[in-house]
Amino acid sequence: MTASDWKKITKQLKNKPAKLKRFLKHNKPKERKFGTSVKKCENCGRIGAHVGQYGINLCRQCFRQLAEQIGFKKYS
Repeated sequence: MTASDWKKITKQLKNKPAKLKRFLKHNKPKERKFGTSVKKCENCGRIGAHVGQYGINLCRQCFRQLAEQIGFKKYS
């Protein structure tokens, strides 16, 4: 089950609190303390290809889009 599926089901069970509580007890993804899924892009939420240097916390695709606005220069 992906994170998006999990969020969709919790929206559907919003009106049934007993079933929602039981669903969350057994199916909620656990909080991560380390690994790739802890570092997410602040702009889009992607997990992979993370640029965390200098406290940027963006994926490489978002970094390419926002690099000039942040103050980086392209040297070629």
